[in-house]
Amino acid sequence: MRIGQGYDAHRLVPGRRLVLGGVTVPFEKGLLGHSDADVLTHAVIDALLGAAGLSDIGALFPDSDPAYKNIDSLSLLEIVVSRVKQKSFSVINVDATVIAQKPALSPFREEIRRNLARCLGTDALNIKFTTEEGMGFTGSGEGIAALAVCLLI
Repeated sequence: MRIGQGYDAHRLVPGRRLVLGGVTVPFEKGLLGHSDADVLTHAVIDALLGAAGLSDIGALFPDSDPAYKNIDSLSLLEIVVSRVKQKSFSVINVDATVIAQKPALSPFREEIRRNLARCLGTDALNIKFTTEEGMGFTGSGEGIAALAVCLLI
């Protein structure tokens, strides 16, 4: 068995879509990044890469490469799951938390979960949402962060 953990954070800015787990969430700001800046999917990707010993998302999909400009992060997750399988690992489960003061994300939980489960090839996936009660960059609405852990066998 191999355990991996992932973390990602991006700044919220006007003029961008807010994408989490492949779902566009209606909000007046979106996450700034080279790709679609989907912090949840990026955290899951890094958890998988860490567990499989495959470096990190920045090494595989550098922001200096124009091929990844505005790319859908679910497509990156599919590539990573394929590489994990090439190393003879299977995803057993993923547990992830999104940290955001706003917007309310619970209404999107099932759609996000379905998207990620489809890419991961498992229903053993838990998605949680929390705030930081107004503290820090997520609590002040400056950005959104996500944490993920996974188990591979």
